Amino acid sequence: MRIPVEQLAADTLLNIVRDFVLREGTDYGESEVPLQTKVEQVVSALKRGEAVLLYSELHESVDIISIEAYRASQMTPPEQN
Repeated sequence: MRIPVEQLAADTLLNIVRDFVLREGTDYGESEVPLQTKVEQVVSALKRGEAVLLYSELHESVDIISIEAYRASQMTPPEQN
């Protein structure tokens, strides 16, 4: 389920993004990028609509993915057993 970021309290959004950044451990190349900078970059991407916040009821977790990945997942038919 997609969560509209504008409906979240600022503290809640920051905590979700901080957890995501720490969990992902993204590699930013040769130079280290401070945690706060990474968090600000992800929040900005969410607010610009370049990334989306998703809640999984099945896994009871929140994830952040690019809008392109989200759109691709919406076009993929569900797996059939």
